[in-house]
Amino acid sequence: MNARHRLTPRPSRAIRLGLTGIIAVTSLPLAAGNVAAAPQPKLTPQGTIDAPGRTQISFTHTPTGAHYGTANENEARPGLSIVKLYIADYVFKHGTEADKAKATQMIRYSDDNIASELYGRYPDSINATAREYGLSNTHGAGHWGNSTTSSADTVKFLEAKKRENPSDPVLVAMSTASPVAADGYRQDYGTATLPGVIGTKWGWSDDRQSVHASASIGPDFSVAANTYGTKEAHTSDVQNAFGGTVGTPPLPGLPDSPSLPNIPGVPNLSESPNLGELLNLPESPQLPQIPGLPNFTGQVPAQF
Repeated sequence: MNARHRLTPRPSRAIRLGLTGIIAVTSLPLAAGNVAAAPQPKLTPQGTIDAPGRTQISFTHTPTGAHYGTANENEARPGLSIVKLYIADYVFKHGTEADKAKATQMIRYSDDNIASELYGRYPDSINATAREYGLSNTHGAGHWGNSTTSSADTVKFLEAKKRENPSDPVLVAMSTASPVAADGYRQDYGTATLPGVIGTKWGWSDDRQSVHASASIGPDFSVAANTYGTKEAHTSDVQNAFGGTVGTPPLPGLPDSPSLPNIPGVPNLSESPNLGELLNLPESPQLPQIPGLPNFTGQVPAQF
């Protein structure tokens, strides 16, 4: 959203504790040892993500650095509430403790009133963040809601935050987003519906029809998208652009496990035998009788 005035619900107890309290009780699984399956982008023959022209999508696989995007991923589009990430990042670095707590609430609830307050106090926050992270398609405006960004810039920013600090307050706020925004709009669409997502920021136009955007993080990926259309169109385009998941790649240099040789008379377990087949294994061969030793195959002799 990018309206100038919205009603703000009473903040939760976690928010009233302030930013420090949230970070203290939140642990993001973004470390290298917590790699999970990431969504697998569907690519065109040209190697770009396959999506309608109304939608731009960008995706980076964190462990490998592999990046994929639609042909239009660098197009500057309405930033909507996605630019609140850039405002918040600046406030977390340069703002007062009170403003940092407000920045957290701004991301979690996509609160427009707080965004207007903070942007008025830090009017260069969007442009400063763009300069710091090399976001060439991101430009601030007189009102934050008129700023622009691209899915490519958003993913670049999120990946940088993950590298700098997996527990960065921007990422923490995304991972504790409210199901319902300050203006009553549900935050449950777009990239948030992809497998492996642990945090999301959403954006939508004032009419809730013209433009929708979302940006998400997972332990091993970042993804962002923007659609000229409804949230249903946005979600559909995002979901159709991915299929399956990318698992943890195999460790290099390790040989395949050797196959065990077949033993005559013993069924091949790789062919998944049934229980009856396993129960009909050949009998063990009889051991030869050794002179002077009792035969234990029958009754134990009384003199033994």
